[in-house]
Amino acid sequence: MARSGLNVQSATINALFFREIRTRFGKFRLGYLWAILEPSAHLIILMAIFGFIMHRTMPDISFPVFLLNGIIPYFIFSNISTRSLGAIDANQGLFNYRPVKPIDTILARAMLETIIYVAVYIFLMLIVWAAGEYFSVENLLQIVGAWSLLIIFSCGAGLIFMVIGKTYTETQKLLPILLKPLYFISGIMFPLHAVPKDYWPFLLWNPLLHVVELSRAAVMPGYSSEGVSLIYLAILTLTTLFLGLAIYRTREEAMLTS
Repeated sequence: MARSGLNVQSATINALFFREIRTRFGKFRLGYLWAILEPSAHLIILMAIFGFIMHRTMPDISFPVFLLNGIIPYFIFSNISTRSLGAIDANQGLFNYRPVKPIDTILARAMLETIIYVAVYIFLMLIVWAAGEYFSVENLLQIVGAWSLLIIFSCGAGLIFMVIGKTYTETQKLLPILLKPLYFISGIMFPLHAVPKDYWPFLLWNPLLHVVELSRAAVMPGYSSEGVSLIYLAILTLTTLFLGLAIYRTREEAMLTS
């Protein structure tokens, strides 16, 4: 029985997903469990290093909860977008099969990064809760909506980066460096309301800051999310996705034949 294009693409993405997870984690002794342990260890070390200092400067905020809701959205965006740079070269041999398209590699990697970091988020939030840190998920729809838009935005940015990286190979090294400042201006280590309002217009163009602040407001009662907007995040996400799809559409054949 002939399958629809959507069914073919779904099967292709699933196959690429399992190939990606086997390639990245199948060789380790702990196997696929390492997918959760590796980023969890990174975050636990960060919480241990900065926890005491930040507790002194923000005594009314649970710093582990504050950090997790800042750094995990950053890692989701960073990993999806930067791993898209080398997606074509890493899967070059698979494009001999007609159903496999470059966009499928991005979707498969985005699905893997999302599953990993959502699992890490839940795992570490449970550890934080068991350790006695207080939080309350008062607006689940807000955090689900913000993270969903973040994932779509990351895929749109990933499409743009993939085309740029394939067209200009030097950018595969340059773009990850250019993205590093986002770590410091996305509110990961500071709340927006701690910054003088005169500087807000320069910070609020950054969609990651909106995701971070909306995530914190959803799980930290009384946390101020003034200045951020889910509507702005949605508009920028759709614009980025449209731009990414348009650029990809015009360059798909050239990328496969170059």
